[in-house]
Amino acid sequence: MTEPSIIFSFFIIFSGAAVLSTLALMFRQPMLIAYIGLGILVGPFSLDLIPNTKMLDDVSEIGIIFLLFLLGLDMQPSSLLHTLKKTTTVALISSTLFAGLGFSLALMFGFSFTESIITGLCMMFSSTIIGIKLLPTTVLHHKHTGELMVGILLLQDIIAIMVLVGIGGIEQGTSDWLSYFYLIVAFPLLIGISWIGVRFIILPLFMKFDRFQEYIFLCAIGWCLGLAELAEVFNLSYEVGAFIAGISLASSPISQFIAISLKPLRDFFLVLFFFTLGANYDVEFIQLIYWQAALLAIAVLVIKPIVFRLLLNKLSERNSLSWDVGFRLGQISEFSLVIVLIAGSSALISAKSASFIQTAAIITFAVSSYIVMMYFPNPIAVKEELRRD
Repeated sequence: MTEPSIIFSFFIIFSGAAVLSTLALMFRQPMLIAYIGLGILVGPFSLDLIPNTKMLDDVSEIGIIFLLFLLGLDMQPSSLLHTLKKTTTVALISSTLFAGLGFSLALMFGFSFTESIITGLCMMFSSTIIGIKLLPTTVLHHKHTGELMVGILLLQDIIAIMVLVGIGGIEQGTSDWLSYFYLIVAFPLLIGISWIGVRFIILPLFMKFDRFQEYIFLCAIGWCLGLAELAEVFNLSYEVGAFIAGISLASSPISQFIAISLKPLRDFFLVLFFFTLGANYDVEFIQLIYWQAALLAIAVLVIKPIVFRLLLNKLSERNSLSWDVGFRLGQISEFSLVIVLIAGSSALISAKSASFIQTAAIITFAVSSYIVMMYFPNPIAVKEELRRD
């Protein structure tokens, strides 16, 4: 069978997504589920209309990069530091509790000790994409809820990077202490490079050619992807580099113009991300692990909001705000799927264990998105009174 062209692949993805999204909205379901469902339906493990998703995997990651870049654009450095100080305890305690939950349940379901550890690591994090995409822009930019969520998610992302570094070291057969040291050095180095680049190169160019909107747009994308690539060279991640690139421009008067310009581009690539998530899901093991995955997903969906509510209450946050943040962060993260991929390639977990984690993650994506869309303010709410862009 010949490989389908990129045009055919995009036709299947976006036309199919339009059809399934229409059905999803008619039945009051979140559109994210339509994208994942389409990937499962036409991917290599079902109808096989798009047998090779490797290229789409690489392209879809750009959506996450742009998401983190736009997130950084809305975070003033002083505000970010204040938020991180406040949320560090919440992020560390919650991540530890969620890791224990995942480890205990996986061990109880008969998975090996190593597979249970990987499961616990995957339970530590919440989805940056779902958390931020379902947060109204006005809340993200100006409200305390947005600041708390960004602080918790950013700290989780840093922990996730450390986990990925550790698993990468196991894959290479090293203890990888040097990689952790390198990580500690590389992070402030990247911040320093971004500050120098913006002050002496980017902002002077913006001021000189501010009448040319297309030039501003191109420079912003180049700066985002350039710092993302540099972060990858430093053994960090594309996402961390993009976030720092955004923060470095946040104080610029042109930051909001950049954010508005890049929003449609971000949405385009995020459709690809969720599609490839579904397309890479192997349905072969679902009969073997469906009930264990369902129980793990239920545990996450119930316990995560409660833990976040209790921890945020300890910070003297209101009950309503604590529940809001808790439910918005009440799912497994896309970082967990990356951990599964690396652990699988390192033979640390079996295909059955990988499917167990992936299934639980997809269930939490679906149910958590539905809960937020139906009961909390968000940009794609079916109820008019909850719709906030």
